[in-house]
Amino acid sequence: MSSSRTIEETYEAQNDQRLDELHSKIRTLRGVTTDIYDDAERQHLTLDDTGNAFSSLSMSLSQSSRRAAQAFGLSGAGGVRQMRIIMYIVGSFLALWLVWKTKEIWWVGGSA
Repeated sequence: MSSSRTIEETYEAQNDQRLDELHSKIRTLRGVTTDIYDDAERQHLTLDDTGNAFSSLSMSLSQSSRRAAQAFGLSGAGGVRQMRIIMYIVGSFLALWLVWKTKEIWWVGGSA
């Protein structure tokens, strides 16, 4: 009978050891799960902040484009004045081209 008691005690000790190992693994798993949850919450807050920043940027850009349209006369009662804008752009390029050509002639004439 004493040998059966020692076997039972051995089995009981092995069960206690495995139970302690299982508790350790559960604590580790709980810690990892908590870390994952905390990281997901931080990322969610970061995404919310980023979304808010982009919404604010979008509103600012929209307001700026409305102001630019008003400044160039592209909106309002007169409607779109595309011809004037096109003429300004073409005139600017023509003026820059003329300045460039004139400067080129001066440089070529001065070195000859």
